[in-house]
Parts: sequence; structure tokens; C-alpha cells
Amino acid sequence: MGTLALAAKITHVPSLYLSELDGPRKGSRQAAIDGHREIGRRCRELGVDTIVVFDTHWLVNASYHLNCAPHFKGVYSSNELPHFISNMPYEIPGNPKLGKLHAQVCNEWAVETLAHDATTLGPEYGTLVPMRYMNEDLHFKAICVSALCTSHYLNDSARLGWAMRRAVEDHYDGTVAFFASGSLSHRFAQNGLAPQFADRVWSPLLERMDHDVVQMWQNGEWSDFCAMLPEYATKGHGEGFMHDTAMILGALGWSAYDGRAEVITPYFGASGTGQINAVFPVTPQDGRAIPKAQASSAEGFISLSTRI
Repeated sequence: MGTLALAAKITHVPSLYLSELDGPRKGSRQAAIDGHREIGRRCRELGVDTIVVFDTHWLVNASYHLNCAPHFKGVYSSNELPHFISNMPYEIPGNPKLGKLHAQVCNEWAVETLAHDATTLGPEYGTLVPMRYMNEDLHFKAICVSALCTSHYLNDSARLGWAMRRAVEDHYDGTVAFFASGSLSHRFAQNGLAPQFADRVWSPLLERMDHDVVQMWQNGEWSDFCAMLPEYATKGHGEGFMHDTAMILGALGWSAYDGRAEVITPYFGASGTGQINAVFPVTPQDGRAIPKAQASSAEGFISLSTRI
């Protein structure tokens, strides 16, 4: 019925907001902002009505959660980096109908998921920052998905992504985009060194690892990447333990995905972390490569989880 029209891995670094403001960082993230606007333009061209964001700044300790309130509006300050994002106004339309549909189908796929439409929860900045540039005219509705998952298996996050695609394509009358909002390597600069690493990655090892991963994406080496994702997420200090990446790849078909990434904003360093805007073309898939649901036991947790 519906269409998953576009998928992407996107940056949400708070220095994008600083880049708007007068001061020493003004204009410093224009390339990333332009990348967001280009992705938003493509979504409009494809007829997207709702953007679903796998947000690595929404921390949850049990189950998967969707914030699908009818409307989001307020003023946001980051509790992590209040000197980067302070008193930032936001407004985004929501989509309760699609959010509840997502949760229903995820549970049918044995991924425990709750949709929250009557809630005072506001979106986190993994959603707010990209929506600021992609959705200035409130053209798109948005749903925020918890992707900083502290006690979850990557297998289940991949299944969640696939189930959400099934919800769209089998039951939804509309067109949707999925975004994995998070970094590549995510080792922040040590306290006191942040200014020196404003535009750098923390170490040559992490930067090289990130570049190799991007090359794998561009080459379509998805089977190899999915196999290495748990270790990459751990050794690369993956943001949100890279559950956003598992979700987006699950939606795309996991190791059977046959698309090649298109880099919109080239890789860049920010406060020690590795960032990118990249589009993953959506291709037909049958879901046979989606991982099985993970057993509810501690056995195998270390090997399959991305906890550090």
C-alpha cells in the first residue's frame, strides 16, 4: 500500500545550530546543513509525508519506544551540551496513526514496541536538529524512535527496522522516509581538549576505520558490514551503540541489501566524532536475511550486543 521512498544515515551534531549563530563557529557546518536541505528536497520530490527518525539521543532501558504525538512544539536546550544548543525553538507535526501502526507490526514481528501519542515527551536533538533544516516549513510529519538502547540486541533492532518497513508497505496509505540519526565513530574529545578537536576525529585509527566503512557502503559490501557491525560499534564507540544503523539496515534488507550509498555531505570530524550525510537507495527486498529474534537470556549477550 505505502512506500518507503528514502533511507539515510544523517548527522545531528549540535555545532550545526552554532553554525547559524554569530560567533567563531558561524558558517562552520554549512556543508552539513546544505546536506540536510538536499535530503529534505529529495523527500519532497518523492512525495514523502512522514519522516521516521531513529534517534540515538533517546535513551531507553527496556523495550523500543516511538514518540508519535500529534504535534511537537517548544524550546529545547541540550542537557549534554547546553553551551551548544540553548533555547532553540522547534515545531514539528506528528503522525499518531503511523506510529501506532509501527508498534503493532513490530510486536507482531516479536519486537516489543510501545507507541506514545498521548505524552509530554518531546523529541531529542537527534530529531530536532535535522528537522530544523529539512522541515522549516513544517511540510513533513515526524516520528521519533528510541535508538540509544542500553539493554537491547542488534538483531532485534534490525528486526524493528524491517517490521517498520512492513508496516509502511503493507498497511500505510502514504510515503515515508527513514533516517538513522547518529555518527560513525563517536569518541568525544577528552574534557578540556574539545576546542582542539572541533573539526577533527579523536584518533587516526577511528578515522581510518570510518573511511573504510564508508567505502564499504559505497561498494555495497553489506554482508561484510553487517557481520562486523557489533565489533565496529564497540571498538568505534558507536553512538547509541549503533542501534540506529542496525534499524536502517534492517529496513533495507540487512545483509541482503543490494544498494550503494550516495554520500551527500562528505565525512567530517566534529568534537572527536566522525560524521556524514549519506543516502541509501531503497531496493526491493523479501526479508529473508533479517536476523532471528534474539533469545531473552544473557547467553551470547557480549558477542551480539554493542554495550561497552
